[in-house]
Amino acid sequence: MSENSEISASTSSRSLGEIPEIAAINLKLDLVSAAKGNIKFLKSVADSQWLHNTNITVEAIRRYRDLWMPLISDLTVVDSSLPMILPPFDVEWIWFCHTLNPVSYREYCERRFSKLVGRAVIYDEENREYALFRCREIWNSKYPFESFENEASSDSQDSDTVVAEDDVFKEVEKRRLLCSKFMEPYRSELVYLIAARQRYKAFLFMMQRFASECSSRLVPTSDILLMWLTHQSYPTVYMEDLKALALESYMQKVATLSETVKDKEFEETKKLWDRAFNQPYEKAGGEVPLTLEGAIAIKSPVSWEESDTDVNTKYRSLLPRLLLEACVFVRPKPRIKALQKDTNREFLRLRMIRCHSELKLDEAISNFPFDSWKKAWNLYCEFGTKGVVLEYRRHGGGNCLKRSSRQDTISFRWNDLLRADSLTLEKEVSQQVNVVVSITPPVQAPYLLKCVPDRVTDDSGAMISDVFLKLNSYRPQEGRWLSRTVLDHAGRVCFVIRIRIGGGFWRRGGEIPSAVKWEDKIIEIREGSWSYVAGSIGRAPVQRKLWPLQHQRNIQTNVKQRGAFQQKMN
Repeated sequence: MSENSEISASTSSRSLGEIPEIAAINLKLDLVSAAKGNIKFLKSVADSQWLHNTNITVEAIRRYRDLWMPLISDLTVVDSSLPMILPPFDVEWIWFCHTLNPVSYREYCERRFSKLVGRAVIYDEENREYALFRCREIWNSKYPFESFENEASSDSQDSDTVVAEDDVFKEVEKRRLLCSKFMEPYRSELVYLIAARQRYKAFLFMMQRFASECSSRLVPTSDILLMWLTHQSYPTVYMEDLKALALESYMQKVATLSETVKDKEFEETKKLWDRAFNQPYEKAGGEVPLTLEGAIAIKSPVSWEESDTDVNTKYRSLLPRLLLEACVFVRPKPRIKALQKDTNREFLRLRMIRCHSELKLDEAISNFPFDSWKKAWNLYCEFGTKGVVLEYRRHGGGNCLKRSSRQDTISFRWNDLLRADSLTLEKEVSQQVNVVVSITPPVQAPYLLKCVPDRVTDDSGAMISDVFLKLNSYRPQEGRWLSRTVLDHAGRVCFVIRIRIGGGFWRRGGEIPSAVKWEDKIIEIREGSWSYVAGSIGRAPVQRKLWPLQHQRNIQTNVKQRGAFQQKMN
């Protein structure tokens, strides 16, 4: 195959992992482990709000230039392994940001130290702690009058004009919100990172073959960008790999995270990827993280931020909720166009394998272009749905708008996609259409809970009923509690909420309950489900937590809040 030729049809029909040229790309860095560590580091940066104060940043840059870089340069011997030490957290952040501009960082190192200064590769958390401890010892010995921690005051009113033209300060400001680009929890999953590494290697292979032909910038997807930034953050390894792949001059054609790209540039990148691999460029978890010119930012309907911790470790009655993103791409076969086949009556219908039986998403075949892949559906699915089914259907019968016949069916199961190369599978439906489905690994997602009213209960937690009167030899039931049952996303009972509203006794034709004062009310949450004794009549679970309102004079609740709360619970 010549350097500028396209991959043959037999090669392009295979998965990325089966293409020998991609498998032959050998990178000296374990990108999977390094990317996992970088995501964790970026989350720590995002949580450290003090780090983003201007005065703190200015002091960190000074410590980076005047203290850390001379120290690490002296410790780095040419043609030997890098010293296993890590700088203070604020300096590490500045160093990380500077390395993400390889040209500027290399020029700075060559100008000041006459060599490229690299970063040590440390994956294990215990090794990081040791490296930091070792650095503190060396730092205190070399700089006895310089604190290892950043002691700049965040309250200072110093002018920002001093740093306005500073190149490193600009780099830090550009990367300030970098964590938000990779905040989804599935980014740290092993299968996702392995797939991202493979697509990054495919991107490098595409650059080798076609970058010289491309006049516009290439736009990386978020998974490829994650691997590229991770690769850049280890400058010596990055430069060695680029030299081995003969890509030093071409990588400047790739759009960086801080740039606004044109829609035309992204379309050209998609066409180039399709030309190289006959696959859609985008995938689930591999969208465009850069700002498209004129595009409207669409916020994800899933609040991934809240899913880092699983409350089920505390409340075992909750059923864990696993969520994934799925993308379905469609392209009709060229022979349909060659045969001039009428596709106006034919359409694809998407359904779920399990649950959501009423879900039917239809898309006409005539809406899909023949020369490119089109994203037909982008879904957020429960892992319990098992997968998606695609039906190839044709309108017919007396009323073509309401009646259709199924011509063929294909299915994509989540478990099969998790085992697939790059978390992607391609299938053919009715020998007419190619379909590619990709997913993200299922991860813990926020819980969905629903509160439904239930029977009134007594002080013991038993429902007010003739059944319990008979079981208790017609001894009257004491107390009145409003009860609410809390269900999870699977319809399983998780909690029973009870609110004490009255006292007195109840028997058939008996007394009327008396209302209790506000300060004598109690909110009670019991974990688990009802214990039914007869049909829908039962007792509340035993495990409970109480929020008594009596004897809490320090709690001041106004009348409006009380009314709103009571209305909500009713």
